[in-house]
Amino acid sequence: MEPVRYEQRGAAAVVTIDRQGRRNAIDGPTAALLGEAYERFESEADARVMILTGAGGVAFSAGADLKAIETLGPRLDDPRGPLGVSRVTSTKPTIAAISGWCLAGGLELALWCDLRITAEGSSLGFPERRWGVPLIDGGTQRLPRLVGLGRALDLILSGRIVDAAEAHAIGLVTEVVPAGGHLERALEIAEGLARFPQDTMLADRRAALEGIGLTFEEGLALEARNGPATIETASHGAARFAAGEGRGGAGSGV
Repeated sequence: MEPVRYEQRGAAAVVTIDRQGRRNAIDGPTAALLGEAYERFESEADARVMILTGAGGVAFSAGADLKAIETLGPRLDDPRGPLGVSRVTSTKPTIAAISGWCLAGGLELALWCDLRITAEGSSLGFPERRWGVPLIDGGTQRLPRLVGLGRALDLILSGRIVDAAEAHAIGLVTEVVPAGGHLERALEIAEGLARFPQDTMLADRRAALEGIGLTFEEGLALEARNGPATIETASHGAARFAAGEGRGGAGSGV
């Protein structure tokens, strides 16, 4: 069986890491396949959201396979990142569907995603701290942007593992669902995102991501540039609202 599976389910491309005997840890060939799956997702117009998950429900991913670390060595300078996708930015929304262990590079992959749907009983953290393995798949940059520098340093420096409830409380995960419900909830969200007018949603997403690191004034200018490009969609949407669609919040959210 292939260590990475790609399946189109409705509007979502579901990418599954399947190395259950290694807690879905990632070696060099698996990282390469993750990169290929991502490229396929980007190339397929009917795949509007990518869902990244781990097979078996016991682990999302335990990160780099330290028993096959030599297979990852040649990937250290890969422009897509050692684990296949961590140094690129998707042009479309991404969701991590997490169950069980989400550790080390596995957590970095989850941080790469826009949203993280997490099953009760899951555990997240950077235990590689105790073995002297560095975070090189975006964790030092993405985690502070999500939870703030203080909480990020707590997890990065201590290597402590948090449960799903604490992860949600500090903003590390988007939503906690009953055990076994992580993928279905991610698919539900993906379908909701796919129903929105895509050009305005993607423009807003892009402005939010690219605005990090800019001054406030530069960020406002970046946001303002989206207006003329999406005015036609906005006008149609305003007309639908004026005609009575969506009153009282009907149809809002996912």
